Amino acid sequence: MPRRGSPTLSDLVALGGGEGRESASRPSAGKVWLVGAGPGDPELLTLKAARVLQAADVVVHDRLVAAEILDLVPAGARRLYVGKQKARHALPQDDINTLLIGLAREGLTVVRLKGGDPFVFGRGGEEMLACRAAEVDCEIVPGVSAALAASAGAGAPLTHRGLAQAVTFVTGHAQHDGEPLLDWTALATPNHTVVVYMGLSTAPRIAERLIDAGRSASTPVAIVENASQPAERRAVTTLAGLPEAAAGFDGPVILIIGEVSALASAPLTAHPGEGRDPDPMELLVGIPGARLAKGAALYDLGPGVRGDERKKESNRGMQGKRS
Repeated sequence: MPRRGSPTLSDLVALGGGEGRESASRPSAGKVWLVGAGPGDPELLTLKAARVLQAADVVVHDRLVAAEILDLVPAGARRLYVGKQKARHALPQDDINTLLIGLAREGLTVVRLKGGDPFVFGRGGEEMLACRAAEVDCEIVPGVSAALAASAGAGAPLTHRGLAQAVTFVTGHAQHDGEPLLDWTALATPNHTVVVYMGLSTAPRIAERLIDAGRSASTPVAIVENASQPAERRAVTTLAGLPEAAAGFDGPVILIIGEVSALASAPLTAHPGEGRDPDPMELLVGIPGARLAKGAALYDLGPGVRGDERKKESNRGMQGKRS
């Protein structure tokens, strides 16, 4: 397998150097493909993504792209690693944009290979707009986003009759070591699934803000690490238990916050001594408006069934911990 290499200044300003004979035979303009590599399981790569990847002259790839997917890159194609971790970027985003444009102008077929989907917290929109501004042809190949893989693997549907009529994807990434700039009141509405990408380090603050905005402290939360991969780990807790539960994970993590997470198949880490799968009925009692579909029956756990009182008690407990 060819070794990963971070692009150097020569990749940015002397892209044609040493390849004059090849470049002369290439078309006058190349193309940039923004390709979603999916959540990690190579079997979740789309057929179109595989076809485009196998036709690449150069692949500019992220940290979370599986090695089995990189094995599909043609032997003669260049690989450039531009992965990002928190506070550690192999190449700044503006330089990645410049790199893609410069390679395409050399007449190359450029595949920008991204984990998940390019347009779901993947900065694919920025790269697309940079190509447009430079009049470089750019096409997007969607991928399976990590949220979908986390939901499927955990058995926690993002929408479900009686439990969730809406789903919102948000980033937990906080700029300048602060907190995510989100509409907490809107996210706190019941029967609404909130999926948080990159929210591991800010999980305690996310739980605090949602509870303060009115979401029940007993709202179930599924934590899924390395979704769809052999190293996948997951647990189910509640908003009140999220700070403690999240401390046992390293990331990358997806948080699925909402009544649907009561359906997930995972240990209930909020009560580690019990060592059992959560009972959906237990998790949903105390959540105003929650209803659980079971077969043809629909169990209504709406207002008036111990919900308001439990919510107050849970919120008081969280306030005591913060003081």
